[in-house]
Amino acid sequence: MFKTISDRHPRDQALPARAFTLATLKAVLDGTFYDVQPYRWHEERNGAGEYVPVAMRAPSIRYGLCRMVVEDSVSLLFGDCHFPAIQCDDEATVDALKALTKEIHLDLTMTDAAMRGSVGSVALLVRVLKQRVFVDVFDTIYLNPTYDPEEPDRLVRVTEKYRVKGADLKAQGYAIAQTELGQDFWFSRAWDDMEETWFIPQLVTAETEPARDDSRSVTHKLGFCPWVWIKNLPGGDGVDGASTFKAAIDTQIELEYQLSLGGRALKYSAAPTLLIKDPSGEGPGKISAGDAIMVGENGDAKWLEIDGSAAKATLEYVRALREVALESIHGNRSNADKLSAAQSGKALELLHQPLIWLADKLRLTYGECGLLPLYRMIVKAAQRYPIKVAGKPVKLSDAHELTLNWPRWFPATASDRASDATTLTTLTKGGLMSEETAVKQIAPVYEIASEQGELAAIAADQAKADARSVAQQAAVAATVVEPSTA
Repeated sequence: MFKTISDRHPRDQALPARAFTLATLKAVLDGTFYDVQPYRWHEERNGAGEYVPVAMRAPSIRYGLCRMVVEDSVSLLFGDCHFPAIQCDDEATVDALKALTKEIHLDLTMTDAAMRGSVGSVALLVRVLKQRVFVDVFDTIYLNPTYDPEEPDRLVRVTEKYRVKGADLKAQGYAIAQTELGQDFWFSRAWDDMEETWFIPQLVTAETEPARDDSRSVTHKLGFCPWVWIKNLPGGDGVDGASTFKAAIDTQIELEYQLSLGGRALKYSAAPTLLIKDPSGEGPGKISAGDAIMVGENGDAKWLEIDGSAAKATLEYVRALREVALESIHGNRSNADKLSAAQSGKALELLHQPLIWLADKLRLTYGECGLLPLYRMIVKAAQRYPIKVAGKPVKLSDAHELTLNWPRWFPATASDRASDATTLTTLTKGGLMSEETAVKQIAPVYEIASEQGELAAIAADQAKADARSVAQQAAVAATVVEPSTA
C-alpha cells in the first residue's frame, strides 16, 4: 500500500530521486500522506454509482504510530533532563557555550532537527548576525551537499534548489512580469567557505545558468561552509541515513485501514440494512407513520445484522500489527498499566530497552555528528567575529577539545542516588577515583552548574571544618589541668 499511495504523490523529475523519497516519508511523519487519495473514506460510491475500492480511499482513523516512535526516541535524546552537557578544559568556553545554548534555545532546535531528520537526514545552518549566533533547521529535500574529495567528511558546499510560483516571488520583491505570475521558476542559493550566494530566479524552461543576485548575496568569510549535515541512522543511501520509521510504514497503513473498517462495521451494527421480501413482485412495502413495515401475505422483512465477533477479531489483529510495527523499529512496547509501583532508573531502562537502543544510536548521529560539530563551528566563528551572549561579549577558545557528557536515560531515584554516593565514596577514599571525576559523575543528577566551582566550594567547606577542629582541640587543651607533682 505504501508504494501504491506513494506513486500518487507528485514527483518532480528535475530533482534527484532522493527528493521524492524524503518528501513521501515526510508526508507520513506529518500526517499528509493520504491527501493524494482521490476519495474520502465515506465515499463508497462515485458520481456514476460505481463502488470505490478501499485502496482508493483515505482511512477515516489515523494512528500515527511512526510519529509516536519518533517523538519517544527524540524525547530520550534531547528532551527534559536529557540534553548533554558540554565539557572542555577551558571553563570560560564551557560557561559561554552553556549560556549560548540557553539564549538560542538550542535544545528546542536540536529536538526539531531530530524530528525532521527521522526521514533520513537534516541540515543545520549557522549564522552570525549583529554579533549574535543563530541556528536554523532545514529539511534536506531540496538541499544537495558537496564534500571535499580529499577529505570526504568535510563539507565544502551546499546548494538549494526548488520550484516556486512567480506570484510568490513577486510578493518577495522580485521583478516578475504580470504574464509570468502563474509560471514556475527555479529558486536557488549556494553556500561555501566564503559566501552565501543567491541567484536570480529563472523560468524552469530556461536553458541558461542562473545569474548571481548581488543585492542578496552575502560574503561571510568564515573560512568554512557554515552547515552541519546530519545523517539520521547508519545505513541509508548516499548523503541520507536510514529512516527511523520506514520499516513500520506498511504496517501502520494496514493498521489504519483495519481500524477504519472496524469503525465501519460498528456503524453498520448501529444501523443495519433492512431486507424486505415481497413475492408479489409489487416492490417493497411502505413504511407507515408508526414505522411499521407492511408486506404481502407471503412476504417477509428482517435486519441484516452482524454480531460483535468481527469487531473483536479486528481489535486483536490491530494489537498484533502494533506489536509487529513497534518491534520492527525498536519502539516502546511497555505497558504503563502493568507497573504496580515506582521503579528505579535501572528498572525503567530495562523496561524501555528497545527504545533506548534506538536512542543510543541517535546519540551518535545527532550528538557526536551533529551537536558537537555545531559547537565547534560556533567556536571557529568566534575566532573570526566577536560574539555576544545575553548582550555581553564572550571569549571562546579553540585550543581545547570539546566533548559531550550525556545524562542517564531516566532520573535517578533516592535509592539510586544513595547507591551512587556509597560507590563514589568508596572509590575516592580507596584512591581509585579523584574527587573531580566523582563530581563530574553526579553533576547532571544534582544540577551542578560548575564542576570547578563545586570543587572550590568543597575545598572551602573542608577548610572551615579543619579550622573548627583545630579551634575545638585548642579549647579542650586549655581546660585540661596538669596534675601536681609530689
